[in-house]
Amino acid sequence: MPIYLPQLGDDPTLFPDLKEALADPDGLLAMGGDLSVERISNAYHRGIFPWFSQGDPILWWSPSERATIQAGQVHISRSMKRLIKKMSMTVTVNHDFLSVINACAKPRATQKETWITQDMIDAYYKLHLAGIAHSIEVWHEQKLVGGLYGLCIGQLFCGESMFSTMDNSSKIAFIALNQHFKSYSGKEIDCQMQTSHLHSLGVSALTREQFLTTLAKLRGQSVKTGCWDKQPIHIKL
Repeated sequence: MPIYLPQLGDDPTLFPDLKEALADPDGLLAMGGDLSVERISNAYHRGIFPWFSQGDPILWWSPSERATIQAGQVHISRSMKRLIKKMSMTVTVNHDFLSVINACAKPRATQKETWITQDMIDAYYKLHLAGIAHSIEVWHEQKLVGGLYGLCIGQLFCGESMFSTMDNSSKIAFIALNQHFKSYSGKEIDCQMQTSHLHSLGVSALTREQFLTTLAKLRGQSVKTGCWDKQPIHIKL
């Protein structure tokens, strides 16, 4: 059965009402437009994000459930605490955004392709240069072994993707982000889709309506100055 979607026009501020999002596939809202800084920023301020594969048109989504966690509420298991206490890894903010997003773009072992296309990499790097997108890096012996990236919308951090080439390094990046964001008055972290990996860290689901209520409260607020300056993060146990 064919799917009929609204086609975005030239105005980067205009998106369909989220009530028009499809139930199958869940959250698919619109197609087309572009990946300009202004359009993507406007999308996130409305609870919408782009997600598409190479060769597909640009697709825009707002799923019926949103995986989220309050800043500062990350669950650290006993085994993870032991690992952190003796770990040889270090964590930083915004030291190498481009390497992080390129590492996230590499297909996983169970995937043949990635949704983080070169166009997406270029778009989110422009968001990074504009001070909107940020990265967390995990290093081992001066080599990048894990990390994540996303957008800061007021006091909400919208996580996009994470990667790991060393056991638990992506979990360490997420724990570090959670604590760091909280320390600078961040309130909530949006993880988009729930996974067992995220669930183990304390991430739970909100309905779209609940998420939009949270977004409306936080998008007009600000984190403390210096949150996204280049700096190390020291995880507290």
